[in-house]
Amino acid sequence: MSPTGNRIVTFQKPLEMKVDTFKFPELITPQGKKAPHGVILKIVTTNICGSDLHIYRGSFEVPSGMTMGHEMTGEVIEVGADVEVIKKGDIVSVPFNVGCGRCYNCKHMRTDVCEHTNPDMDCGAYGFNLGGWIGGQGDYLFVPYADFNLLRFPDKDAAMEKIQDLTLLSDVLPTAFHGFAAPDWPAAPAYVVGENVLIFGAGPVGRAGAACAKLLGAGAIIVADFIQERLDLLKPHGIETINLSDGVPVEDHLERITGHRQVDRVIDYVGLDCRGFGEESDKIVQNAVTNALLKYVRCGGTTSQIGIYCPNPVSKDPKNKTGIMEMDWAASWIKSPRMAAGQSPTANYNHALMRAIMNDRMPYLSSMINTKFITLEEAPEAYKEFDAGSAFKYVIDPHGYVKR
Repeated sequence: MSPTGNRIVTFQKPLEMKVDTFKFPELITPQGKKAPHGVILKIVTTNICGSDLHIYRGSFEVPSGMTMGHEMTGEVIEVGADVEVIKKGDIVSVPFNVGCGRCYNCKHMRTDVCEHTNPDMDCGAYGFNLGGWIGGQGDYLFVPYADFNLLRFPDKDAAMEKIQDLTLLSDVLPTAFHGFAAPDWPAAPAYVVGENVLIFGAGPVGRAGAACAKLLGAGAIIVADFIQERLDLLKPHGIETINLSDGVPVEDHLERITGHRQVDRVIDYVGLDCRGFGEESDKIVQNAVTNALLKYVRCGGTTSQIGIYCPNPVSKDPKNKTGIMEMDWAASWIKSPRMAAGQSPTANYNHALMRAIMNDRMPYLSSMINTKFITLEEAPEAYKEFDAGSAFKYVIDPHGYVKR
């Protein structure tokens, strides 16, 4: 019997998510054009992302009723007439960026800034107000330009055995990896061997960043956060941690760990909902981590800003409401830092990371990420727990694909 409906998590208002039922997806774009280049997926796993929390909290403004979800893995159940490579029955990972594969940016693997999948700006994504693409925290999903966008897992059975790690390829792991990218395009990881790395944020993407630092051969890997339960997931894997609640200046921790008060690379995996430091640690200070990148990077070092920044409608700072944020640039310019920022072009990294997982090059990943599988009906409560600081990475299994 063919499915007729599609349950999807929807944003209702800040701090409220709900599962609603929509019609079964069709091979049609948000602008109403037929899409024979697309496919329909039956969702295998779909993750709740830290970026979703910005929406949940109201700091990333979206309309009420918008469908959620941009980290999807699925089984192909319907294939458009123009699709030549992807086949019915394939298990695939869906990059969260929606790329056309035809524009200048996509041809240079800059799928994070596709020129054709959002009529309002050069950036399309599922489950955001970025082009109208229906979110994937549901039962089924329409994916356009399937041959270009989808990462096919070569062995279906082997993929399901490693689904706990492979589900991370749609966003969180490539996004973490992007924190180590060199400035050239197509992007490739910079030479990281032996670098001392400071990571702000021990949520799932920050922990994935620590995992990528291990994969790339970094020296001291240091993760800073306020939540000890999250930091504790990293200690068994040789990761140094800083609990920002302890009142000790970050530079004193760095000197204790590395012998220096600055490091080679500093990465922000937090974004605009970050807390301040010291006396301001009990409130949101949107520019706190941005300025910490510049403060703690050595002269000639590298900073990477992976966390989301945007106009924040719930901020108490009128400048932040309009997207303006003050930076300590005058004192930092002389350090000649190499600076990067923005979304991950997921399709640029996911194939290599898939091979690393399938060849057991990241055996520590599952333990560090701490996945918890849930049903679709449990998703609204999982948002509340995640927002409260839970150390789990919540992964929705809407159809019971995953062996528990």
